[in-house]
Amino acid sequence: MRARIGAFLKPRTSAPAGRAPNRREGGVDLARGLAVFGMFAAHVVATAPEFHWTDPASWSAAVNGNSSILFAVLAGVSLGLLTGGSAPHAGVRLATDRRRTAVRAALIYAVGIALWLMPAPVYVILPAYGILFLLALPLLSWRPRWLLAMAGAVAVVAPFVVAAIDHSDFWSSFEGAVVKDLTGWHYPFLAWIAFVAVGIAVARIGFDRPLTVLATGLIAAGISCAGFGVIGRFGVEALSSEPHTTGIGEMFGSGGLAVAVVCACVLVCRTPLTWIVWPVRVVGSMPLTAYAGQLIAWSVWIWAQDPPVDPIGGFHAVDPFWPMVLATVFFCCAWNLIVGRGPLEWAVGAISTRAVRARLDG
Repeated sequence: MRARIGAFLKPRTSAPAGRAPNRREGGVDLARGLAVFGMFAAHVVATAPEFHWTDPASWSAAVNGNSSILFAVLAGVSLGLLTGGSAPHAGVRLATDRRRTAVRAALIYAVGIALWLMPAPVYVILPAYGILFLLALPLLSWRPRWLLAMAGAVAVVAPFVVAAIDHSDFWSSFEGAVVKDLTGWHYPFLAWIAFVAVGIAVARIGFDRPLTVLATGLIAAGISCAGFGVIGRFGVEALSSEPHTTGIGEMFGSGGLAVAVVCACVLVCRTPLTWIVWPVRVVGSMPLTAYAGQLIAWSVWIWAQDPPVDPIGGFHAVDPFWPMVLATVFFCCAWNLIVGRGPLEWAVGAISTRAVRARLDG
């Protein structure tokens, strides 16, 4: 156990330029951990309706929409790192990566449906993740400039398409509600594939050179400011920067913010501060487990209420955020030190590896 602690706390050293990383990127895990806690807050805290820099009481609104988009960008980063990082795989190896990613997508989708069937009143993001992973398969061989160009085009065009689809009367029917949940349409994949493409591009650019990471983060921050401060101010639905509107302002604002957060986390983990944020990095190393755990805990609380209570208001009334955060940190750290990889992450990885290996061997 002592060796495991020492290995995990040791600051990551950069791989030589042009080579794929051969170990976990601590900054990406840190960003994932922040995204997990942001999702917790978005689900169980009565956040402020609007964010204003000058009003600390409104800062809780920063998690609305931004946490889920950070997750989507990180999904792309993970796909990029798993397929070679700045030295992308090709040929048979890339084909194997694609097959394993397809199996992962199916498994993540299945976990998402299982969580959707639970009583926790949350728009489960995992079905959309599974679909996004499948849509991203052709993108794994693209160069960063192509990925960024595609993401920019989608961010401009898709909001109009999504708005037109959302206005359909179909969604007000029972069938429409079921389709919305089964496809994760609260996170419309037609637009959100842009976030995944940006994440893959960031992984392809690489995290080896701090100045490159800094420059990427600053450019992303500038794009975010333009999205929130300029585009989203026109008062047009498809240009909106409000959370969960899938407007162009939100696409650029939240997407740029997500990339800036990832780059900032990577830079933080190049310093001794990486030791201080170790518990958050551990949570970020098993985000599927942490995400599922909070929904299972919420569902168990609902089942335990006799007589039944409001599943949202009643749960918010018990102030569950910090207990859930502390319980998640404790569980993830203990599991990491004793067992290693997160239980759901291990299961998804093991099944996808065996499934593809069996197919190749056969």
